[in-house]
Amino acid sequence: MSLDKLHRTCYNEDHEAFRSTVRRFVAEHLEPHAAKWDEDGIIPKDVWPKAGELGLLCPTVPEAYGGLGLDFGYNAIIDEEIGYGTDVATGFSLQSDIVANYIMQYGSEEQKQTWLPKMVSGEVVTAIAMTEPGTGSDLQALRTTAKKDGNHYVINGSKTYITNGQNADLILVCCKTDTEVQPAWKGVSIVLVEATREGFKRGRNLDKVGLDAADTSELFFEDVRVPITNCLGEEGKGFIYLMTELPQERLGIAISAQTAAQRAFDMTVEFCRDRKAFGQSVLDFQNTRFVLADLKTKLQVGWAHIDWALARHIKHELTPVEASGAKLWHTELQGEVVDKCLQLHGGAGFMNEYPIAKQWRGARVTRIFGGTSEIMKELIGRSL
Repeated sequence: MSLDKLHRTCYNEDHEAFRSTVRRFVAEHLEPHAAKWDEDGIIPKDVWPKAGELGLLCPTVPEAYGGLGLDFGYNAIIDEEIGYGTDVATGFSLQSDIVANYIMQYGSEEQKQTWLPKMVSGEVVTAIAMTEPGTGSDLQALRTTAKKDGNHYVINGSKTYITNGQNADLILVCCKTDTEVQPAWKGVSIVLVEATREGFKRGRNLDKVGLDAADTSELFFEDVRVPITNCLGEEGKGFIYLMTELPQERLGIAISAQTAAQRAFDMTVEFCRDRKAFGQSVLDFQNTRFVLADLKTKLQVGWAHIDWALARHIKHELTPVEASGAKLWHTELQGEVVDKCLQLHGGAGFMNEYPIAKQWRGARVTRIFGGTSEIMKELIGRSL
C-alpha cells in the first residue's frame, strides 16, 4: 500500500523526492512505536528533534530563520505520508501548518529569531490555545484576559482541548486584552506564553475517543506575567489574525482526512480479499464490490479536489470559503469511508486490535476541530 498509485497534479519532482524522506521517517520512527504511544497517551518529545533533523518541521519557514523556505506543498506531503503510513497523531501539523505561520506573518523580528529556529529543529514544541470551557467556535466570547500592569500583561483564565498541551514549550494564547470594546472581537489578542512562566499550569492529559497518542490538555493561567512584547502582532488584532490563518489550517485538516480515508479504504480492500465467508472471498460478494466501488470513486474525486485546492493555496488564491468547503467535504467523506469500511470488517471491525477500529474512532473529531461541519456550512452559506 502507498500513495504512489494516485495520479497527482500539484507536485513536482522535488516534492516527490521529499516524500521518500518523510515515508522512511514514518516507517522507522513513528509506526513501530504506535501501540506504545497510544497506550501512553503522548508522543515522547525526543521524536521532535529527529523530525526536525530531516527538515520535517515547519518547512515553509524562511532560511533566515533556520527553515528550508519551501512552499506549502511540502507541508501537505508530510501530512499525507504521516496520515497514510501510521494512525499515530503526532502534533507536527499543528506546529508546521498553523503556529509557524502565525509567527512568520505577525511576529516581531525578535519573536521570529527566538522561536522559529527552535520550532524548525524540534527543540521547541508549540500549541495554540483558543478553546475554553464553554467557548468553542465562538472566539469573540473568550473569558481569558490579559490585563496590562506596567510593561507586562497579567493573564488569567483556562483553556481546554489543547493539542500538544502536555509537551508544549510555547503557547499562543488567545485572550481578551480589552473586555469593554464593542464589537467584542476587537478586544481579542494573541499573546505568547512560555511554559516556564510562573502561574502557568497544565491540567489533565484528556481521555479522548480517538487519536490516543495526541496529548490534548487543559491549561491554566493564574496571574501569569509576560512582557507586553510577547503580544503577537498588534493588540486587538488577534481575531483578524485567526480568521486570516484558518483557511490554511482547514486545508491541512482536509488533506489529512482525505489521506486517512484512503488508508482505511486500502486496508479494507486487502482485508476483504483475504477474508473468507460462505466458501469465497468477501471481496467476491457483489455488495462488497459495490460499496468499495462507490468509495473508490468518491476518493478519486477527493484527490482531484485536494490537488485543485492545494495548487490554489500555493499560489495564495484559495479563499476562506473554498477552504471551508474542503474541510467540510473531506472530513465528511472520511467519516463515510471509515464507517462503511468498518461495516465490511464485520465483528472484527469492532475490535481495537484491527486498525479500522482506531481509524473509525480517530475520524470522528475531524468534523469538529478546526471548525465544525455546521460552522463550515454557515460560512459557505453566507457567501451565497
